[in-house]
Amino acid sequence: MDCDAFYATVELLRHPELVGKPVIVAGSGPRAVVTTASYEARKYGIGSAMPASRARRLCPDAVVIPPDFTAYREKSGEVWGLVNERLRSPLQQVSVDEAYADITALDKPLRALRELVAEVRDRTGITISVGVGPNRLVAKTASDAEKPAGFVVLSRDDACARFAGRPTRILQGVGPRTQERLEHMGITTVAHLQAAAEDALVERFGARMGRWLRALAFFHDASPVETSRLAKSRSSETTFDVDVSDLDVLRETVRSLAAEVCEGLRRKETRGRTIGIKLRTADWTNFTRDRSIDEFTNDTERVTAIALELLEANAPDRPVRLIGVRVAGFQGVVAERPAPVVAAPPGQLALPVEDGAGAMAGGG
Repeated sequence: MDCDAFYATVELLRHPELVGKPVIVAGSGPRAVVTTASYEARKYGIGSAMPASRARRLCPDAVVIPPDFTAYREKSGEVWGLVNERLRSPLQQVSVDEAYADITALDKPLRALRELVAEVRDRTGITISVGVGPNRLVAKTASDAEKPAGFVVLSRDDACARFAGRPTRILQGVGPRTQERLEHMGITTVAHLQAAAEDALVERFGARMGRWLRALAFFHDASPVETSRLAKSRSSETTFDVDVSDLDVLRETVRSLAAEVCEGLRRKETRGRTIGIKLRTADWTNFTRDRSIDEFTNDTERVTAIALELLEANAPDRPVRLIGVRVAGFQGVVAERPAPVVAAPPGQLALPVEDGAGAMAGGG
C-alpha cells in the first residue's frame, strides 16, 4: 500500500486553494532538494531528489512549500493507525507513506482492501494505491503500475507477462548503473532479462548478483512481512526517484531526515546516544555506519552533524538509491517481531480472491 504523492497531498489538504496547481515541497536553501511534488508538477519532469533550483526552472509557476515533517508524521500516524485498526493483519510500515500487509488470513481480502482504501480516503483525505500479489516484489511493482488510486492484483506469472515489455529499471534494485550494464549485454526489457542465460549474468555481475537478477526477472521474492510493535530506534529514510551521485543532494537529504527523526524523538520525549546512516547503492548493496556518543540527545543540530560526518567519511563511489538516518541506543523499549511468513510457491497467488476477480483489477 503506497500513499499517492503523500507530502504534497498533506499540503493540499492544508491549503485547498492550491488544488490543481503544480506544488513542490522543498526547502529554500541553495542546496535544497525536492522532497516530493504534486502530479501537476510531475508533468514538468519534476521528481524527488531533484535540486529545487532546477525544479523552479522547469516550472516557474510552481508553488514551493517548505516541508513540515510534524504534519506529515501526524497524518501518517492517522493513516496507518486506521489501516491497522480496520485490517487487523500483520503490517510492516516501511516509511511514512508506504506499508506491506500480510492479508492471507482474511476471508475476503480484496473486498476488505477496497473498503479500507475508501475509508482512508474519506476520513483522512489520503489516496492509497494498492498492489496485491504473492510476494512483496510483485505487490510493490503492482502498486506503482496504475498510480494514482490504483488497485492492481497480480500473480507472479501475471507480473512476468504484464511487465515483460517494460525497461529493467522497473524492477526493484535495478538502478541506472545496473540498467546500463544490462543494456551493454543487449538486455533492455524485463523479457530480455528473463531470456538471458544465468551463466552470462553470473559472468558479468558475479554469482550473487547474477543469480539475484535472474530471480528478479521472474518476480521471485521470499522476504517476509515483518512487524515490530516497539522499536529500539527511530529512523527515517527515502528512496530517490533517480539514483543520486551528487554529494550535495545527499547532504541536504541527510539534513531533512535528521530533522524529521529528531522531531519524532522530541515528541516522544526520547533521546538516543547512537547516530547512524544507511545507504543503498544502485547495485542494491546496503551498508550502515553508526557512531555512539557519551550523552543522550534528540538535538537536531547534534544528530545532523554526526550523520553528515558519517556520510563524508563513507561517501559511496556508486550512485545512491536510498539513504536514511537513524538514532538508537535509548532505554526502556523492547522490540517484538513475529515469526516469518512463509512465501507462496512460485506462481501461486497465496490469498483467496473473491468477487470473480481475475489476475488484474484496475482502480481509478
